[in-house]
Amino acid sequence: MQEKEFRDYCKGRKFSEEYTNLAVAAVLDFEDHLRLRGKVFQSSTIKDAKEYISLLMSQGKNSIDRLLALARYSNVVKKNDFIVYFASILGGRDVLPSISERLASLAGEETRDRIFEGVEPPPLGSPPGKYPAVTQRLMERLEAELPPEMCRKVLAGNHHRIPREGFEEQKKRFLKAGSIDEFLRDLHRRAIEELEKYMAEGRVWYEQEITPRVVDFVRGNQEVLAGVRRGKKIYMTKIPYAPDNYLREKDPLMKRYYACHCPLAREAILGGKQRISPTWCYCSGGYEKLLWDVIFDEELDVEVLESAIGGDLRCRFAVKLPEGKFK
Repeated sequence: MQEKEFRDYCKGRKFSEEYTNLAVAAVLDFEDHLRLRGKVFQSSTIKDAKEYISLLMSQGKNSIDRLLALARYSNVVKKNDFIVYFASILGGRDVLPSISERLASLAGEETRDRIFEGVEPPPLGSPPGKYPAVTQRLMERLEAELPPEMCRKVLAGNHHRIPREGFEEQKKRFLKAGSIDEFLRDLHRRAIEELEKYMAEGRVWYEQEITPRVVDFVRGNQEVLAGVRRGKKIYMTKIPYAPDNYLREKDPLMKRYYACHCPLAREAILGGKQRISPTWCYCSGGYEKLLWDVIFDEELDVEVLESAIGGDLRCRFAVKLPEGKFK
């Protein structure tokens, strides 16, 4: 184990010494598990990780801190396939509780309790294929119980619970910009620079492996990682979840699969057993509009124009700008 490097990483993230010690112990435990099988961390596979996580689940040791420790160590040692996999099993952990809370605040606790009765997420660490059945059940209940506008409003929140403070620098840049169009051009330019940096360093950008093909794709469409204003709306196209695979793929079904980011739904594209309503993608719309909610200090309306869950080859959104507040 590259213990010194991992401890330095934890220190840089301002984690407590207690957490750091527990995180190191979690990685060492996985390495002990691998050693008994004649492997080390760097040579282990996703299959090894799945088997180990399944063991943790059977022992009741599948805590969020333990799994995050493995994800963070993967980042330190640049084990990119593990980074992507851990993101897929941990990235949606806050979504269902957040939807439940927002539903209660908008429609009342009685309605929330009725809709969420029997809607239980799989155990932490479960593979992504376990989630679509839960998502389908929730969407069927939401659409049966709520008017379409309320259903979309419930879903279009900040369900990944991203701290709003993380957008304050962007808000300052917006206020200094001469116009929304100028801000969007600068946002796109800086996004390309960031992708180029990650590509040069061989690091995963969120869940995405960045290649020259991906950078060129983003460079060629300002809607990706920024947006284009047309009238009173900003149009945004989501960068594919697996962008290099997406750009090389010819089969429409696989292209949709590589486009979709949602850890609670994307496996349904290939599985065929669950058919999830494309209204679910308003959850992604809430994620896409969050920057603009922060900039204008109010919840804005978003429209899902295209979605991979809905049968399209990309995910595209329009955020409605507030009257009298933009230049």
